[in-house]
Amino acid sequence: MCGRYVTPEVAEAERNLLVHWLEYERSFNVAPSQRVPVVRLYGGEREGVLMRWGLVPYFARGVPPRYSTINATVEKLDSGACWRTPWTRAQRCVLPALGFYEWQLQPDGRSKQPYFIHATDQPLLALAGLWDCSRTAAGDEILSCAVITLPASPLMAGIHAAGREPAMLARADIEHWLAGSLEEARAALRPYPDEHLLAYPVSARVNSPRNNEPALLEPLSATEALAG
Repeated sequence: MCGRYVTPEVAEAERNLLVHWLEYERSFNVAPSQRVPVVRLYGGEREGVLMRWGLVPYFARGVPPRYSTINATVEKLDSGACWRTPWTRAQRCVLPALGFYEWQLQPDGRSKQPYFIHATDQPLLALAGLWDCSRTAAGDEILSCAVITLPASPLMAGIHAAGREPAMLARADIEHWLAGSLEEARAALRPYPDEHLLAYPVSARVNSPRNNEPALLEPLSATEALAG
């Protein structure tokens, strides 16, 4: 799954995703329920918007579900109550990320070591997502999104105990994901090559979303990781 990530600078997102953006505040520790920058196709053009991370389905009348909707598993895009309508309506989006965090369960069976994972073959990751619009009883519009997850590659399976990873799009697949047919979009959802990913342990300070600074990305030495 993907439960925390890092947003890139606005100019970097604009340059790599070919979109003009409203300003957003960069975060080194994005957490669920926060408003995040998203690229979607709207009116035939790429649009940068802010959405709540944690999808609120159209039928929920603006009330977030009690269960987590930050991640949509690829296996349930056609059948999941929250996912099938955005999927069939091609309400697809991209969440720009400098990288993301995952937690590796340690041998003691209790503690977890956070890792930061990023791409080495492109400056940022385009995480595949779905978006939806829900209206409250007062008529307010809630735009929200979820990151799609896939079965983990060997690298990610060694970190994430549940064996999942976010759907990271190859550069050539971004247009297929945003504007292609359902078949083209589904074909774009494939594990990112392990040889183009780098994962390293980082400070446990990332465990708290209150901590939000560049130092969270600094790698720990092997000794520090084992000690902490």
